Amino acid sequence: MSCSGTASSPPLPRAGQPPACVLPASCLPPACLLPAPSSSTARPRQPMAGLCSAQLQGEAAAFTAALRTLVNNPQFSDVTFVVGREQQKVFAHRCVLACRCQAFQGMLSQGLVGSEDPSNGIPSQGPFVLGNVQPEVFLAVIEFLYTNSVTLNIHIALEVLTSSVEYGLQDLCKLCTKFIKDTLSVEQVCEALQAAVTYGLADLQQHCLAFIEGCTAAVMQTQGFHELSDVVLARVLRSDRLAVDELDLVQAVREWAHVSSAVLERPVSEVAALPVRELRLPLLAPSELATLENHNRRDLLIPAESIAAAWRSHALRRGSGVPSRLCRPRRGTRPRDHHRHLDPHAK
Repeated sequence: MSCSGTASSPPLPRAGQPPACVLPASCLPPACLLPAPSSSTARPRQPMAGLCSAQLQGEAAAFTAALRTLVNNPQFSDVTFVVGREQQKVFAHRCVLACRCQAFQGMLSQGLVGSEDPSNGIPSQGPFVLGNVQPEVFLAVIEFLYTNSVTLNIHIALEVLTSSVEYGLQDLCKLCTKFIKDTLSVEQVCEALQAAVTYGLADLQQHCLAFIEGCTAAVMQTQGFHELSDVVLARVLRSDRLAVDELDLVQAVREWAHVSSAVLERPVSEVAALPVRELRLPLLAPSELATLENHNRRDLLIPAESIAAAWRSHALRRGSGVPSRLCRPRRGTRPRDHHRHLDPHAK
């Protein structure tokens, strides 16, 4: 191997030192083969470009827009759904649904019972009949599966939330929850609270309760209030921050109980058993309690022992024998003279 280049003149030896050995230039290795300096400041070697790998992200918006064109598109569709009372056809693609949702994966892998073509072993493409869901709601779910985004409005948000729970789509559930919280209204807050309790959505529950506490009187006039379950109504009545007087709450619970009694075809006292335990009767003045007792003879809304305990608190001038929470005024409770006797810390 020949090396090109010109060797420089060697330095002169100092006195008493043997002369340095000088190699011909033709025997020196090229600079590219010389070892790296041993100095601690030497730069580390960079890895070869061929040994590196990376996952690079393209434009997400363009990808989403392309997938959106496949939503309810019959072209290349291999599965069909018949949705709602309108029996609207919705076209989809088996592979997209199966890879995005385990519930659909199970549905599509089984196909319709007895509908598999024995000649090729491919499950039938449907149609799958989904009669209990609105087409607009189902299309919102399909849109999310294809694009990881969803178009919501106040009319379908709660139903899409229900579908997200049924299909196990937690990310869709979070999107629905955020939309519901951002658009909450007096007319819809009770329905949203009912859904939150039913599906165990603690964050949405707290948000709805705080909303109800801020405008209790208006909420009690809504249809949603009269459609609450007894469990959810009892939860509302446990709050100390309801902005309404107890006498108005008693009347609201009475109206709720009569609606529930008619719907469920059960006695008023039976449907209202749980919520009336949360009514704070000792907060009522004696004249109000007497009027309440007269009204109670008509529908037996409140157990006689609860009314008797309230009378006893007046007679003893303290909340003796009554749970302390039932003697605690709410944020909207109108003051009465006897309230000072109900305070367990009062002397």
